[in-house]
Amino acid sequence: MAMHLLAVHRDEVRAEQTTSNSLSLAYSVGVLCWLLSAGVYIAAKWVSPEMPPWALCFWRVLIAWAILMPMVRRHFADMVALLKKRALELIVIGGMGLAICQGMIFVGLEHADATTAGIIIALIPIITMILARFVLAEPMGRWQVIGSALAFVGIVVIIVKGSPAALMRLDFNPGELWIIAGAFCFSLYTVLLRRAKFDIDRLSLLVLLLGAAVITALPLYLIELASDDRTTLNSSGLLALAYVAIPGGALMYYLFNRSIETLGASRAGVLLYIQTIFIAILAYLILGEQLQFYHLEGAALIVAGLLLIVLRKPTAKGETTAAEA
Repeated sequence: MAMHLLAVHRDEVRAEQTTSNSLSLAYSVGVLCWLLSAGVYIAAKWVSPEMPPWALCFWRVLIAWAILMPMVRRHFADMVALLKKRALELIVIGGMGLAICQGMIFVGLEHADATTAGIIIALIPIITMILARFVLAEPMGRWQVIGSALAFVGIVVIIVKGSPAALMRLDFNPGELWIIAGAFCFSLYTVLLRRAKFDIDRLSLLVLLLGAAVITALPLYLIELASDDRTTLNSSGLLALAYVAIPGGALMYYLFNRSIETLGASRAGVLLYIQTIFIAILAYLILGEQLQFYHLEGAALIVAGLLLIVLRKPTAKGETTAAEA
């Protein structure tokens, strides 16, 4: 009997160790995913004088789609069936989140620094929460409203570079406005994707959405090709494209998909905030960008807003939390 109990205990310890190791691996995969994603902002900023934004966007999603497509060949029948039923939804959602959003951010990086872009992108969960309140009727209590207002003030501080006079003159950097628009598009994409509830394997759905992004980005790329005299075939452009399409594209998407499967969407999504830190570090090391005081002021307000939102979750009625009760 004692030997049996000892064996059971040993099995339980092994199971706990296996679970712990699996979680550690999943978090490592998630962190690597956002490190690779941060590199996309650095590459796009670095090559912006030479490669037009929609060219970078189009080739990124096309190459990522081509790399991931063979991985889902077992699900082709399900993918075709979903396309026949809901092709327009897939094009609208995928085009918005994986093409329009990225293109806007790349346009913004022509005028704004990567550090600022990284801080603005940290707003995505907040914008998503606000949109989910109106589109999905998800609860949003008073602390979430206060947190969202704080984060909004933080972004204003960054956009006007800490100068109230710039706000009065409406003296904004257009690049930062483009990046905010891109963050809004990605948040809307997230909410619409949640509402759509496509019943298909997660990676297969990603491939379909990337295909929709290719279709959406193509006409914008062709228009740009006819009007922009910058080349996309020099060594810098090809190097940047190779990064954003393969490690920062196909591999990053695949790793994020794996981290969601193990950690769940909520815990995997929280790792998004690490991306902002990675962008600031890489922008300093590679692009020579410096953190300004207004960056710190704005980031502090955004973090304060995020903490209120995360720590003061609303109940079903959306007014009080367990902490308040």
